[in-house]
Amino acid sequence: MSGESVNLRPAAGGPAAGGPPGPVPVPEKVSELLRPVVRTMPWRMIAAAAGLGLLLAAYPGLTEDEPGGRPALIALRASAVAFALGAAFLLDDPARHTTAAVPTRRALRHGLRLALLVPVAALWWAASLLAVPEPARPPAAAMTVEAATALALALTGAALAVHRGDSARPGQAVAGFVLGCAILAPLLCPDDRALFVGPDDPRWAAAHDRWTVLLCAVLLTGAVAVTEPVRRSVRRRLRSPSGTSDRSRG
Repeated sequence: MSGESVNLRPAAGGPAAGGPPGPVPVPEKVSELLRPVVRTMPWRMIAAAAGLGLLLAAYPGLTEDEPGGRPALIALRASAVAFALGAAFLLDDPARHTTAAVPTRRALRHGLRLALLVPVAALWWAASLLAVPEPARPPAAAMTVEAATALALALTGAALAVHRGDSARPGQAVAGFVLGCAILAPLLCPDDRALFVGPDDPRWAAAHDRWTVLLCAVLLTGAVAVTEPVRRSVRRRLRSPSGTSDRSRG
C-alpha cells in the first residue's frame, strides 16, 4: 500500500454507524411536499369564490352610473365573505387518514397550503378594491382588515375542525359557520360594540380597532390549532406520573 492513511470511520450517529438517520432539512421536506399539496388544493372552489367575489365588488359600478358609498361598502363586505367561503375548503384532503403517518408536522403541511393561498388572496383583494369606482371606494386599509378577519376566521375554523376531529372534509361545515356569522353578526352586535359601520359613522375608527383585536385573536387561535393534537395515551401518562392507568393502580 502507499502509506497514506485513509479514514474509513463513518461520522458518529450516521447510518453506517448503525445510528438513526439525521433529520431531514425543512427545505427538503417542503420540496417533497409541494407537488402533492398543489395537486390536492381545492383550486376550483377557490377560483369560484374569487370570481364571485370580484363580481360582487364590481356590481355597484356595473349597475349604477355613480354608485354611492353604502352600496360599494356592502359589495366589498359581501366579496370578502364570498372568498372566505371558498377558503374554508383549503384543508379538505380526502387522503388525510391514509397519510396521517407521514413524518411531517401538521404545522408544515398546513403552512404550505396557506403559503400557496396568501398570494392568490392578496391579488384577488387588490383586484376587488380596484373593481370599486374610486369615488365610492371605502378606505382600503380598514376594509383590508375586515377581509383579513373573514379569511382568518374561515382558515382557523378549518384548522380547528382538523385539530379536534381530524376531519378529512371540514370545508362544508366551516363554510356554513362563516356564512352564519356573516348573517348574524350585524344583527347581534350591540351598538356600543358595533363592527359593521360606514366610513361616515363616527364609530368607524373604534369599530376597526375592534376588528384588529378580533383579527389578532383569530390568528392566535389558528396558530394553536395547527399544532399536533395531544394523543389520549399522552394525556393518560401526564395524569399518571408512573405511566400506569388508574385501573392498574387500583
